[in-house]
Amino acid sequence: MHTELSTTLTTIAVADDHPLIRAGMASLLQSTGNFALLGQATDGEQAIALYQRLRPAVLLMDMSMPGCDGVAATQRIRCQHPQARIIILSAHEGDEMVHRAMQAGASGYLLKNAPFTELLDCIACVLAGGKYLAPGLSAKLAGRVHGSGLSTREHEILAHLATGMSNKLIARVAGIGVGTVKFHINNILAKLNAASRTEAVMLANRRGMLQLA
Repeated sequence: MHTELSTTLTTIAVADDHPLIRAGMASLLQSTGNFALLGQATDGEQAIALYQRLRPAVLLMDMSMPGCDGVAATQRIRCQHPQARIIILSAHEGDEMVHRAMQAGASGYLLKNAPFTELLDCIACVLAGGKYLAPGLSAKLAGRVHGSGLSTREHEILAHLATGMSNKLIARVAGIGVGTVKFHINNILAKLNAASRTEAVMLANRRGMLQLA
């Protein structure tokens, strides 16, 4: 009887660098009687090793962890195990963050302020072979697709703008002319619908395109 019950449990693993979050999530899931916790990890490298060793049905992965973050860990796991079901848990709603996670192979993207019932819905969805996005994020991703994305060079220029560099210094660092820098900045402002360099940096940071201290 006990063996038969065990086979019906969904195996899970949790990766998060905050012990209370790991313990709380594991406890809540196990309290439903439908899940068995196989292991916990504190960073991306541990999460990769844990998945290799235990192969949980679902891996709950924090987006922001020291060293190897959740997106990088997801990509590495999925490269070796395309069938892996990984749900990214994040405090970030920016469309760039969501895009990175889903491009890396995540099966779901859930905000950390979501109710527990939504986590259960998300797990059920990915177990059924679907993709799950927190409410409202699908529209943001659609807007990202329809909008004009920044080129690699524009991302580079934007990162320099975020540090407060002048056009002249950006030109020297990037190895291009000042006129070319101005051209790229004008494109950045147009694509982000920003009126100034400062607003462009603020909007980009809000969307998860920059990592500002």
